[in-house]
Amino acid sequence: MNKPFDSQMFAYARQFADNAFKAQALVLKGLEQTVGLQLAALEQHSHAAADFLLTAGEARDPEALRGLWDKGVALSRAQAEQGVALSQNLAAVGRQTVESLGAMVQPLTAANDAVAANAAAARKTSAR
Repeated sequence: MNKPFDSQMFAYARQFADNAFKAQALVLKGLEQTVGLQLAALEQHSHAAADFLLTAGEARDPEALRGLWDKGVALSRAQAEQGVALSQNLAAVGRQTVESLGAMVQPLTAANDAVAANAAAARKTSAR
């Protein structure tokens, strides 16, 4: 009498473990993409800052300093734009990961309902 219930619970537990493994892989993939985007942005920012510092080190007269001011403003604007683009890309990666995880949860919900229905039926049978 408990054999069908036990086999269904085992199947449910196995499905849960498989989906947990897949979910972990999805989250790690999203994390990898996020870190990759952030490292690329950090590399771009550091190259731009190093270029600015080299230019600042070579400034010897007031005209060069005026050009340095303009270059600093342009650098700040470019880095702000890159920051906005980075945050949009990170949000897209997060949204994609969440949508994938949501699609993975739907079959688990159906399996959970099936196990609950079978448990209720077994409870009624054993109560008789």
